[in-house]
Amino acid sequence: MRVLLVDDSAAARRIVRVLLEDNTGFEVCGEAENGREGIEKAQELRPDLIVMDLSMPVMNGMDATRAIRRIMPNVPILLLSGHSEEGWRERALAAGAAELLTKPFDPAFLVARIAAAVAASRSGPHS
Repeated sequence: MRVLLVDDSAAARRIVRVLLEDNTGFEVCGEAENGREGIEKAQELRPDLIVMDLSMPVMNGMDATRAIRRIMPNVPILLLSGHSEEGWRERALAAGAAELLTKPFDPAFLVARIAAAVAASRSGPHS
């Protein structure tokens, strides 16, 4: 499974990369620092899944998710957020995200949610 990481924090991208590359079947095919760059990399690299931060400069994860969903409707997008307030998950799902995970999260949970998002995308069209 080829994964694109989109986060303005190099440290956060490195942590997720290590988590994924320690699990067979995951390959980080690229990284981006903001939503606009994430859209470009998604079009260029055609990943199986995108893991993207919600809050980033230039373009946030919610707007980038909407844009990617228009051009790549079947690629699942997992949004990561430090926001735990009510309503963020619903807004993320409405934007086209497969899931919104609130930081901090258990590494095994992240890997499991990534695998589940890819499996769900392969079993049928994204709703």
